[in-house]
Amino acid sequence: MTQELGTTTTPQIAPVAPVTPVTPVTPVAQIGPVAPAAPVAPVAQTSPTSTVTPVAPVTPVTPVSQTTAVSPVPQAPRTARPGDWWRDAVIYQVYVRSFADADGDGIGDLRGIRDRLPHLSGLGVDAVWLTPFYASPQADGGYDVSDYRAVDPLFGTLDDADALVREAHRLGLRVIVDIVPNHTSDRHAWFRSALAGGPERALYHFRPGRGEHGELPPNDWESVFGGPAWTRTATPDGKGGTEWYLHLFAPEQPDLNWEHPAVREEFDAVMRFWLDLGVDGFRIDVAHGMVKADGLPDIGAREQAKMIGAQVLPFFDQDGVHEIHRSWRRLLDGYGGERIGVAEAWAPSPERLALYVRPDELHQAFNFQFLRCPWDPERMREVVEASLAATASVGAPTTWVLSNHDVPRHTTRYGGGPVGLRRARAAALLMLALPGSVYVYQGEELGLPEVLDLPDEVRQDPSFFRAEGQDGFRDGCRVPIPWTRSGPSYGFGGGGSWLPQPAEWAELSVEAQTGVPGSTLELYRAALALRREHPGLGAGADVTWLDAPEGVLAFARDGFVCTTNTRGTGVRLPVPGRCLLSSAPPELGGGTAVLPADSTVWWAI
Repeated sequence: MTQELGTTTTPQIAPVAPVTPVTPVTPVAQIGPVAPAAPVAPVAQTSPTSTVTPVAPVTPVTPVSQTTAVSPVPQAPRTARPGDWWRDAVIYQVYVRSFADADGDGIGDLRGIRDRLPHLSGLGVDAVWLTPFYASPQADGGYDVSDYRAVDPLFGTLDDADALVREAHRLGLRVIVDIVPNHTSDRHAWFRSALAGGPERALYHFRPGRGEHGELPPNDWESVFGGPAWTRTATPDGKGGTEWYLHLFAPEQPDLNWEHPAVREEFDAVMRFWLDLGVDGFRIDVAHGMVKADGLPDIGAREQAKMIGAQVLPFFDQDGVHEIHRSWRRLLDGYGGERIGVAEAWAPSPERLALYVRPDELHQAFNFQFLRCPWDPERMREVVEASLAATASVGAPTTWVLSNHDVPRHTTRYGGGPVGLRRARAAALLMLALPGSVYVYQGEELGLPEVLDLPDEVRQDPSFFRAEGQDGFRDGCRVPIPWTRSGPSYGFGGGGSWLPQPAEWAELSVEAQTGVPGSTLELYRAALALRREHPGLGAGADVTWLDAPEGVLAFARDGFVCTTNTRGTGVRLPVPGRCLLSSAPPELGGGTAVLPADSTVWWAI
């Protein structure tokens, strides 16, 4: 089927398995190129939203002391490829709690990550992204930060962070860290003072309740985790007060008021702190948040979490966030070594997402439209076309991702079992063949499935305990990964693991798959090596779609063809070139190839 391609501190606030044999095949016509892509109009720049009335200056609070000094870290060496490294980089996401445990307490830590960095270097990635390791009560896995300049003792010390960055750079790996600007922890010094009636109240969203006695929330906004997005404050006698505070996530995560200059100045200082330590950039959590529509208007609908990424909401994807990102781009550009900003932005369309990666904004934005795409060739092609067109309109790369710590693993999303694994392997090669950058979530290189049978008593996802929000089952993709065939936690650490691991994971471990031809781990290693070496992979912005059988995606790049068979049966087609790599071996003979069911093949032409 062929279609037309469409460093200063704030002056006000102190820092506080084998593939099943193919079944009957269908002969098809010769693969041929399709027409060039139609030009796409540039995305129009949108106007910022109106701002709220400025609040009064805030009296300084007592600074949080730093007990460990850090020194500048040498910049990470550039990759072998010229140009901006991030445009075609493969970046590996580490969920800190679940990667490697060095101290034997059952929870991953920074020393564990440092010890396992050779795995990432050997895998062939360019950089590692670390989820939050800052001081936190852990109400939401570290995304509730109480001190942005301190390492939580659960994960180590500031010295451990310093050593990790230095070792990564020695191995040629860059380090990206999370930053959480939409909200703090309710244990943050600012919020504790705010609850006590201090001037820091202006740094959050406090509003009087509705109803005769302020007993109703200020508006109808719902938390992403379920329930109202507001919590009522208490009076000194413990009774309900007349004011409420906004939290788009858990009550322990109060939203910051980004209209106040002290908030902006503080986050500039926090970024400088970690850039001075040597990190290579930031993944910005809820990059579509921070700015709320003027007047905090009602939405007039329920189940608002299902609207995220489908439409613009008064609390998400407001145009005003872009001024914040522009200021951060200027800050990042002030440092050497090509430091980057990465947006975790849920936007309702590829065009809206492209706004986050305009030349004067952030460098990358996760493509969640691709992540959410079903195993359907027409839908996949539509998403790829729209994504490439939107990012090309602003001169940015598309950033592809299949899994992360907030969604079920794609092996399970694609059907689970042998079918899901076949599709996951094929999808990985498809993704790695597309132009742009790629993120790999820890364990996907092992073909790990989602853990679906965790007992309720071990779950820690805050949305699991609330209704009408996210599905509440994010723990299933956060189970610690297996390194060895045996041991109390399959090599994760000497003290077990904070979430139970399935027994069958022993044969999915790094040890079990290393050096085994056809294993998922070796497939990823081979793919990343080819992606680095082949001139038609990685960099660039275009693909040329080819005529292909029903259910097959085929596209060409410079000296390269990728064919993905999404059907549950084998498909015969003319051999496009020399087979470079495949997720399942094709049958070759007589000038034709049989693509196995649910497989991707790379060809050199």
